[in-house]
Amino acid sequence: MRVSTKGRYGLRVMIELASREGDGPVMMSTISECQKLSRKYLHSILTSLKNAGLVRAVRGARGGYLLARSAADITARQVLHALEGSFAPVECLHDSSLCDRTRECVAREVWQRMEDSLEQMLSHVNLQQLVRRQEQLAHRELMYFI
Repeated sequence: MRVSTKGRYGLRVMIELASREGDGPVMMSTISECQKLSRKYLHSILTSLKNAGLVRAVRGARGGYLLARSAADITARQVLHALEGSFAPVECLHDSSLCDRTRECVAREVWQRMEDSLEQMLSHVNLQQLVRRQEQLAHRELMYFI
């Protein structure tokens, strides 16, 4: 599986929202500026995340976007699945009609294990952990300037 720009940026957007958890809705312009993303592209990402039930939009003057659940309850797997779809490294894993060797293909077992491993690893990483790691890195950078 190759993670697209949408997946990479989408995970960054979710980390941004998670880092502001408890501060109220975050305006699209703020996310766009902080993540250096065009508003048009950001809108596409947020729409996919909203459709997946990972973020919610709040209308009005103080509106913006919020995580739909706690940062601890949203995994990297959920975010990437919402933006990328299947983690299968080959299409025949989920559509056996694409290959007439599905039943006897031992390589397919490798692809399946690869997909399973990726899903398992991403399921063990949540947004809260990523925010903590981001804060650690920022603190370390700050220490170099002192």
